[in-house]
Amino acid sequence: MLLLSHSAALVLVKAQLQLLPGSCSFDQDACGYTSDPAYASWTVNDEGRFITADSSFMGEADRAVLVSPEIETPDWSCLRLVYQITGIGSLQVHLRPHGESFDYMLWTADKASDSWLIASVDLRNISGAYQLLMEARPIEGPGHSIAIFEIHIIPGYCIECSFEEHHLCGYSNQWNPNVNWYVGGSLARDPQSNLPDDHTMNNERGHYMYVDSVYAKRFQEVAKLVSPMTTTPMAGCLSFYYQRNQARGNFFSVFTRDQLGHYEEIWRPEIYATSTWKLVQVDIKAQHPLEVVYEVAFSSPRGGYVAVDDITFSPQFCHTETEPTFDPSVANCDFEESLCQYYQERVGGAVWNKVSLRPNVYRIGDHTTGSGSYLLANTRFTSRPGYVGRLHGPYLPGNHKYCLRFYYALHGFRKIDNALALYIYDEKNIAQEKIWTVSEGFRDMWTEVEVTYQKPMSTKIVFVSICRNFWDCGLVALDDITVTLGDCRVTAGPLRPPPGHCYFETGDCGYTQEKKSRKGHWLRIRGHTPTSYTGPKGDHTLGVGYFMYIEASHMLPGQSARLLSPELRASIGPQCLTFFYHMYGSGTGTLSLLLRRGDSLKETLLWRRQGEQSISWMKATVDYDSSIIFEAVRGPSIRSDIAIDDIVFKKGPCK
Repeated sequence: MLLLSHSAALVLVKAQLQLLPGSCSFDQDACGYTSDPAYASWTVNDEGRFITADSSFMGEADRAVLVSPEIETPDWSCLRLVYQITGIGSLQVHLRPHGESFDYMLWTADKASDSWLIASVDLRNISGAYQLLMEARPIEGPGHSIAIFEIHIIPGYCIECSFEEHHLCGYSNQWNPNVNWYVGGSLARDPQSNLPDDHTMNNERGHYMYVDSVYAKRFQEVAKLVSPMTTTPMAGCLSFYYQRNQARGNFFSVFTRDQLGHYEEIWRPEIYATSTWKLVQVDIKAQHPLEVVYEVAFSSPRGGYVAVDDITFSPQFCHTETEPTFDPSVANCDFEESLCQYYQERVGGAVWNKVSLRPNVYRIGDHTTGSGSYLLANTRFTSRPGYVGRLHGPYLPGNHKYCLRFYYALHGFRKIDNALALYIYDEKNIAQEKIWTVSEGFRDMWTEVEVTYQKPMSTKIVFVSICRNFWDCGLVALDDITVTLGDCRVTAGPLRPPPGHCYFETGDCGYTQEKKSRKGHWLRIRGHTPTSYTGPKGDHTLGVGYFMYIEASHMLPGQSARLLSPELRASIGPQCLTFFYHMYGSGTGTLSLLLRRGDSLKETLLWRRQGEQSISWMKATVDYDSSIIFEAVRGPSIRSDIAIDDIVFKKGPCK
């Protein structure tokens, strides 16, 4: 009879699959999962075992949405989804918190396969109830379908694994013809093998992952064991056990790998051979999706082996000296109240000044609200030519990757070679690198800049504007500086909007036209509108991006165009809508915001502006609790273009 120690028995119990509410194997029914009646239906296979959305049975619908029963999991949990995409299509997993208007996309896939695939999705500890949505979008035509084999929700983090389950917790081996990670352990192994017993059960019955050099043929043959990609921010202690019996010149390292394929080594052993399982604990900070990669490199068939088992994660750091996750928002500033933590050199007088100007054809308003404050370097009127104006930001810790975003505008420059540049300064106040400089582009409009940078030491950003002589200088404006952790290409922004945000950069965000006879249409364009002395020169989001507007020259006086928001679910308490609008032109008509509840034809006026408002984009803030309609009415002349951009729905009342 096999006897286990108390601790080993506890580990064994934990290793057995503990399924939480919301799990389903579709053996006999759908476990409380239902198809959203607004879309096509999912169908449970006649013999059970899976549920499918097949384009052949979807009619005119472009998607099928499977909705879970309400789930409450106050602790962190992991969704493991076994699925298959046949033909062309996509599958998305959304989270729908109770009482909120919007769903949050957690994961998506669009790669077809000939077999079942496994996805791992982290579910953060949520205070209230929520539902999971599986949204399938096979393209129209026969042979395209999405099937789900099982939905398992288990306690813990998706990167944790004891390798006792057949699916290996979503870990994968990056295939190499000669060296690969394999499942070790079990009674069927070669009795002559020098591989260890499993750590989880401390006997031959358990399993672990190992890689052996016996088939290595080339120098530095590499095997990679890759964890599931994290899907939500997490920071804490990664623990695992390893055994190693490697000859010198062979390597074992653990890396993190982000969505862009960038590697960062987080651990490597100091010894080449261990006689027992050794515990490793290393702190990680995953503010954005990443994988953990266990990499082994062999230089010959006699390189030995490496084994890994019992990977766990804790939200507490394992080393007291590890600094908590840093919040770089100390470097954010919209200049509405002050210069925040920015300051300028006083040599030669103040060049950068906080200003608030009434917008006109020669001066634009600020970027934040259209009527607020921004920073202006009035270099044409400095005390002397040859002036260098430097605006210093606060110091930020080193060894972090930062995404810096800001808006600038230029006016009056004949040459812009030195109009504005961005430098990185070290703690000794010495310039280390120029990371950006303005290039020839649009004038008199706010343009967004994104810069990713990383330095090993503490640094600050410094904006520099140089005026070499009176006639070559002009006005430089800065506004809305934000700094976040991570590469700009993976952080939330205009091209990666959060739920409820629409910048119109990648499409219409599900907004639809209300098309009736003798009505106008909202158009999605970029750049300036075709009619002079009306409409914006560019969008509010990027300066060079997309926005929605009505072209007055295509409409008759009094005609309207109506843009309907996606259907908004009922929410608990008031919600906040902010958007930017542009109403410039001598014949500007009316822009109204209307509220429509459900299928009711009754509409309530929430907000309205009539006539010319400003040459700048202006910010509007409105409380709402149902679906929204933007209605623009053409004025008496063709100089009546009306535009909207950057629509944001927020939880809670407007402040």
